[in-house]
Amino acid sequence: MINRRTFGKAVGLGTDAAAASVAAGLSTAPTASAAPRTGDGAPAPTVPATAPGGHTSFGELKRIRAGLLNVGYAEAGPAHGPVVICLHGWPYDIHSYVDVAPLLAARGYRVIVPYLRGHGTTRFLSSRTFRNAQQSAVALDIIALMDALKIEKAVLAGFDWGSRTADIMAVLWPERVKALVSVSGYLITNVEAQKTPLAPEAEHTWWYQYYFATERGRSAMKDDRTRPELCRLVWDTVSPTWDFDDATFARTAAAFENPDYADIVIHNYRWRLGLADGERRYDRYERVLFTMPTIAVPTITLDAERDPFAPTDDGASYRHQFTGPYDHRTLAGIGHNLPQEAPAAFAQAVVDVDRL
Repeated sequence: MINRRTFGKAVGLGTDAAAASVAAGLSTAPTASAAPRTGDGAPAPTVPATAPGGHTSFGELKRIRAGLLNVGYAEAGPAHGPVVICLHGWPYDIHSYVDVAPLLAARGYRVIVPYLRGHGTTRFLSSRTFRNAQQSAVALDIIALMDALKIEKAVLAGFDWGSRTADIMAVLWPERVKALVSVSGYLITNVEAQKTPLAPEAEHTWWYQYYFATERGRSAMKDDRTRPELCRLVWDTVSPTWDFDDATFARTAAAFENPDYADIVIHNYRWRLGLADGERRYDRYERVLFTMPTIAVPTITLDAERDPFAPTDDGASYRHQFTGPYDHRTLAGIGHNLPQEAPAAFAQAVVDVDRL
């Protein structure tokens, strides 16, 4: 899920010089006003109020070879519209955006919603590829997807793993990111900082992270019986006000049957705690990310009031990490799976950030 900090063309893409420029440049960008602004002064279109659960599927999914993967993804909206890429988290899938996508498509956006590596219909091209889920590897997957789809620039919108991935892309490849919607704010991981204990109550909330550090936890994720039970428990506890039904969970749980799912999930959480190694080919990106560089692209951050991982300071703890045009919103009564619980508010943030 999200970074513990909230409490207090393929893998070779990019160059060392580009990574160095990120470290040298973005951290010195001037701080922008917190007030949002529109490009032409006209009010942003209003997304109509929409109750969650109005849609249950995307229709026929697509697949494309991109980098190390054959990526499964949903698409909605006009083929030549401005692109929005929506990125899901754990333990979720593309259905987090099943109501968001048609709202954005109706406003002329081409909406791309990919399954992340290890989820749903996305598959590794080679059985020999290490099932790595460190943060920069996942971000490079989305850059490779954009290249494969010939998308030069897109609005990125995500929560949980998706927020982290979008944040990283905005840092390392800002020229590919038109604007950013990031639930829970700034989620880039510094592995060394993750080793510092949190307050006991906060540590308790992360129970599954420590469970996954054990072989018992790995076995639970690999088991077809205990895996959905575990993920359902997370849904219940992190979204206490979301009244979803069994069919809603089952549609997403099908994505957990990917043969690489357990390996990807376990590696992600162990890597964050410094308990699993990444790959040397990503070291140049991680060195930049570990400096916690600022994000300069136009951004709207969202916090969900009933999300146990969300900060209680209305985004103040991460405000300094965003130096471009910026706005922040807290959604009352909403839990962790914000786009699926509050699709209209999420879609409105996408429309608005595109005009900052």
